[in-house]
Amino acid sequence: MKSIVKNTFLTVVILLSYQHLQAYPGKVFRSFPLPGKFCTGLTYDGTCLWVSDYKTDLIYKLDPTSGSVLHQIPTPGFWPMGLAWDGQYLWNTDKVQREIYKIDPKDGTILMTISAPCSSPEGLTWDGSTLWVGDERTNTIMKIDLSDGTAVKKIDGPARSVNGLTWDGQYLWSSDRNLDEIYMIDPESGEVSIIIDSPGPYSRGLAWDGNYLWNADYQTDSLYQIIRKDEEIFRLSDTRKARIILTHQVKIYGQGKLKNLDVMIAIPENIPQQKIMNKSFTPQKYTMKKDRWQQPVAIFNYQNISSNETLESIMTIDAEISDIRYFIYPDKVGSLESIPGDIYRLYTSNGSKYMTDDPYIQKLVKEVVGDEKSPYWIARKIFNYVRNNLEYLMEGGWNAAPVVLQRGTGSCSEYTFSFISLCRAAGLPARYVGALVVRGDDASLDESFHRWPEIYLPNYGWVPIDPQGGDRPLPRDQAIRIGNLSNRYLITTQGGGDSEYLGWYYNINENYQTEPQVRVHIEAFGEWEPLDND
Repeated sequence: MKSIVKNTFLTVVILLSYQHLQAYPGKVFRSFPLPGKFCTGLTYDGTCLWVSDYKTDLIYKLDPTSGSVLHQIPTPGFWPMGLAWDGQYLWNTDKVQREIYKIDPKDGTILMTISAPCSSPEGLTWDGSTLWVGDERTNTIMKIDLSDGTAVKKIDGPARSVNGLTWDGQYLWSSDRNLDEIYMIDPESGEVSIIIDSPGPYSRGLAWDGNYLWNADYQTDSLYQIIRKDEEIFRLSDTRKARIILTHQVKIYGQGKLKNLDVMIAIPENIPQQKIMNKSFTPQKYTMKKDRWQQPVAIFNYQNISSNETLESIMTIDAEISDIRYFIYPDKVGSLESIPGDIYRLYTSNGSKYMTDDPYIQKLVKEVVGDEKSPYWIARKIFNYVRNNLEYLMEGGWNAAPVVLQRGTGSCSEYTFSFISLCRAAGLPARYVGALVVRGDDASLDESFHRWPEIYLPNYGWVPIDPQGGDRPLPRDQAIRIGNLSNRYLITTQGGGDSEYLGWYYNINENYQTEPQVRVHIEAFGEWEPLDND
């Protein structure tokens, strides 16, 4: 019997340890049935949860350990939505009457009524001194003056609608029932830093108990306790298995010969979201090198090739590629001084496409960054400047950062060079990655490729950030391009600048010499084929 108890205890310990290791922001810790079928607002009073229901017109006090109802009071109106707790009293918004009520939690007595500063008040929270209200219809969040209900500050909602709203002592959190997501929002700028998946399909009320987020879901009629912060810095999901074939093709025309051709193909490596299961090369005669950025390259050499011949250099990769989502808490990011010296020296160095010592770049980075010291907010300021001041346009060629930033247009590579230039000028290490991309269907052809920057954030490492992809109006659509990457990309290249093999290119490069009157036609493309997931 003692042996059974001991083994059972050990199993429980192992299981709990495994669950802890699998914890991540947004993971459901536990859930309970809600007391009604039409629950909307949610808040926490320091001991218990409160939830409103617009069908029963009641506000329920719940035990957070079991979900059982401890007390109930009538709602002040007939369309109760958001709830907030100010340390002594409840506050409740009414969507139809467009008012906000201060309520005695003992019996529901209305102590104060103020007009809401919006047409469709839904989310509501208390920040320690006043209320914030979310308007679902106009997709805005407002800080209000309690004396008359007028807005003293207004920020855009993070996505399509503002449903639940809560305050964790530093940041606002908002739920969106359309995208089934929950967002961490900087109250000063309105910028989104964290995106987590809603636990249910119709996220409404939000609350914060000091350790966990709580979410009331209108469709599942469930109350979820959610992990807000854990040691996991990223989460992988939606893994695809694919075979990716990168082909470099050279056709030779004219009267003479192709005297020498070197084809350099960047070799992908294992990184958090990408696992290389198999790789092969055709022809099999090639050499392996690493450039100054430690990027591995396969080099194919061809000599004295006659006209009218076609040469193909091929890399075939079988890979598992996942969506990756980093959970970047700005206050958790270390200082610039904590960045390892070798990374700082290598990835803040100058380059011909960056021109960090150019007077225009030096002046601009001071204007953009100002006195900011946080690596995260330095990156966000530069991200915002680049996406707001450049327009995507492929004009041919890759100009240096000062030219691109003054011109106001650029390709993905020119966005990348401009962003890296400003980051390095500000003392923040930055590099670029290049990839082959799924274009539409799982079986697809990529002839365009894609490049974007990465920044080094202390305590997080290298994090993707794409100002060209983030050139969108909604805060959520901007944030999804910082620390988030879909499974559509096979990253082949991790480079810091000019490479002795790839130059300023990525994925592939070539050098050749010919006899007179010889024309060389070059094509490069990537093919994606889905593999069986069994």
